[in-house]
Amino acid sequence: MAVKKLKPTSAGKRFMTVADFSGLSKKEPEKALLVPLGKKGGRNFQGRVTVRHQGGGAKAKYRIIDWKRDKDHIPAKVAAIEYDPNRSAHLALLHYGDGEKRYILAPQGLKVGATVRSGDGSDIKPANALRLESIPVGTVVHNVELQPGKGGQLARTAGASAQLMAKEGDKAHVRLPSGEVRLISLKCKATIGQVGNAEHENISIGKAGRSRWMGIRPSVRGVATNPVDHPHGGGEARSTPGRPSCTPWGKPTYGYKTRKKKASDRFIVKKRTTK
Repeated sequence: MAVKKLKPTSAGKRFMTVADFSGLSKKEPEKALLVPLGKKGGRNFQGRVTVRHQGGGAKAKYRIIDWKRDKDHIPAKVAAIEYDPNRSAHLALLHYGDGEKRYILAPQGLKVGATVRSGDGSDIKPANALRLESIPVGTVVHNVELQPGKGGQLARTAGASAQLMAKEGDKAHVRLPSGEVRLISLKCKATIGQVGNAEHENISIGKAGRSRWMGIRPSVRGVATNPVDHPHGGGEARSTPGRPSCTPWGKPTYGYKTRKKKASDRFIVKKRTTK
């Protein structure tokens, strides 16, 4: 799917680019697979802001997506490729042979009318889901499970993909989009191919209002605030912070390790590459 550059008829459109949606085949979503999606504005059950810079945004309904791909050995036909307002990837609407309809992430190269399967013994082609033990080494995959039957959790954004590097015992070595190599059970499922809509990363927002449509509120620089709000705040005129960059709570923002040790860290073979 290409990225379309707009004519500079205004300051907001001068640098704005949008997706042309030429690869989509259906405008209206499947009603049976929609649920209401409320907005919390970054607030918890106490009404306190726990995630800053969230609020507003266009109204949207959530699409129920089949992350588990547990309808094994039942062929499904791709009925449509659709837009999803809740994620960067596009969705594929599947019509199964038994009449059920489900959404999955649309991988690159998937066309309307194609037949998709899941389960061991399926062909190694885009959108088919198999256990890692049935996938050849070197295959590019996405929507990878961390625990068998839990549903895919890794490599789900537009253009993302993981690679099956090796198999050792009951574990597989999977290289994730970050460069991290991780041990994952061979019983976990993954979907063949790379997630579609890879050109999404080339889209330029163009103006502040478009961020507000997506529910992103403005972020204020620390030096522009009052002393009560940020360690960099205050001063009678423009001034340098006088200390290294930090968060509103005084924690360093660069180079400060925030990752907590987890029991699952022992499955990391190689840590992610730093840019």
